[in-house]
Amino acid sequence: MAFPDGHNWYFMKTDSNISERFSSLLLPILLCLLLNLIPAHSAYAQKASITDFTVSNSKSQILLYLTVTDCFTGEMEDAIHNGIPATFTFYVEIYRQRSRWPDRKIKKYEFNHIIEYDSLKKEYKVRREEKNDYKMTSSLGDAKLLMSEINGFAVLPLEEIDPKSFYIIRVKAKLARKTLPLYFHYLIPFTSLWDFETEWYDLKLNLGQ
Repeated sequence: MAFPDGHNWYFMKTDSNISERFSSLLLPILLCLLLNLIPAHSAYAQKASITDFTVSNSKSQILLYLTVTDCFTGEMEDAIHNGIPATFTFYVEIYRQRSRWPDRKIKKYEFNHIIEYDSLKKEYKVRREEKNDYKMTSSLGDAKLLMSEINGFAVLPLEEIDPKSFYIIRVKAKLARKTLPLYFHYLIPFTSLWDFETEWYDLKLNLGQ
């Protein structure tokens, strides 16, 4: 007999009436257990977005700033508190515009922000690869900001800029699926609870001005 979880269950044929009665009771129980794992809002995809997307410059570099909003769910926070790390992956691409040819990609970056919870110390550890640092905090709100913000990431040396050209900076963020351990997929097969992926966001600049 096949159930919605994809497993086959077999019953001894000692008594057909007992077997049929048992199976008729087992199916509703399994369905109830599965339904209890699905929050009321899980049918809706997580709609994360990028805000405060801008650039500035230091003496030698173009610096990128952005914030990812609506990227955390209650289920994700519960899982983090239960020892499951979460990884946000950021993608940055820079193009130089060309009038008669396709835009030329001149820079490409990919890096992660990783959050883990230490239940003994009751602290969150956030690793930011683009800064090569770790931050510790006891505040979930502060940890979420560290996870969701890019603050002054050097993306393009000023000496490489053509003052006559226009540039496009494209950014995107997503939850890395690799953060879910294999066993977790079997326990809770509804991975949409964890999914978020923003659209690509573009910023057009004349960096020579």
